[in-house]
Amino acid sequence: MNTNKFGKKGWTPNNIDNLKGKTFLITGANTGAGFEAAKILLSKDAEVVMLNRNEQKSQKATEELKEQFGTTAKISFIIMDLASLDSVRNAAKEVNETISKIDALICNAAIAQVPKLKFTTDGFESQLGVNHYGHFLLCGLLYEKIEQSKGRIVVVGSEGYKMGIKTIQFDDMNWNSNYHPMNTYCHSKLAQIMFAYELQDRIKTANKNVKIYVCHPGASATSLIKNSGGLRDRIIFGLLSMTPLVQSAEKGAYPEVMCATEEKLNQKAYYGPTGKMNWTGPVGVCKLEPYAKDKSVATKLWTVSEKATNYKWNL
Repeated sequence: MNTNKFGKKGWTPNNIDNLKGKTFLITGANTGAGFEAAKILLSKDAEVVMLNRNEQKSQKATEELKEQFGTTAKISFIIMDLASLDSVRNAAKEVNETISKIDALICNAAIAQVPKLKFTTDGFESQLGVNHYGHFLLCGLLYEKIEQSKGRIVVVGSEGYKMGIKTIQFDDMNWNSNYHPMNTYCHSKLAQIMFAYELQDRIKTANKNVKIYVCHPGASATSLIKNSGGLRDRIIFGLLSMTPLVQSAEKGAYPEVMCATEEKLNQKAYYGPTGKMNWTGPVGVCKLEPYAKDKSVATKLWTVSEKATNYKWNL
């Protein structure tokens, strides 16, 4: 029996009505699923602001999108490097000063399977620093504007969250003693997912009006591994990309676009492809392992994250 509320084919962009007048912010949107998400949203007349670290690539992406959707397409970018908290602060300041509303902030950017232990500008293990701490700070700094807009935050997790140590390594957040490209990546994605559900709880307690949704892209042919993974992982994923086990970057964008636009979604759910191993298939609700919602771990992670980013959320 098919239990997907969107039918046998799952959610697709056909479910979206016109988005004229709506503004979406996407981190890491000049390639991969973020770029495809921008395309889908622009095709529905939305305004898209990309938060990217590379100016040249952002310029190229903007030109490409204007070529496809016309010179009047509302696409722009703000430079932001999630590996630098100062860069995140500067970008958030620019957003708050120049963007009048945020209907959805899509936390899409990520680095994965970095072969050797590397640190961000602020001294964090790079995958945790970029994927979790950078977004934690960004969401906090933009929260007020999102709330004023009655908007939402979409956290793009990964099925990798269940392939690592299945908890947060509080005694060594930088993985100095046991660094492992995959386990450490999984740790960062679990942190993102736990942050999202903890934020939901805090918003509910504060009786505020921001919705938080969590999704994953499945296995998609994006440049994620190519950009940050080691040679072995790049070769393996390159070969997998040629098989039916991996879907297009466009399909990988469906869950985040759905979470940014669809009404009446369940905030407690975890959305993504529902086929074999949740790698591909119709987009719908996926099973979330209970440890991803471990309240004591999530609360502690929140405290650790506020201290690391030197940012106290105002909720």
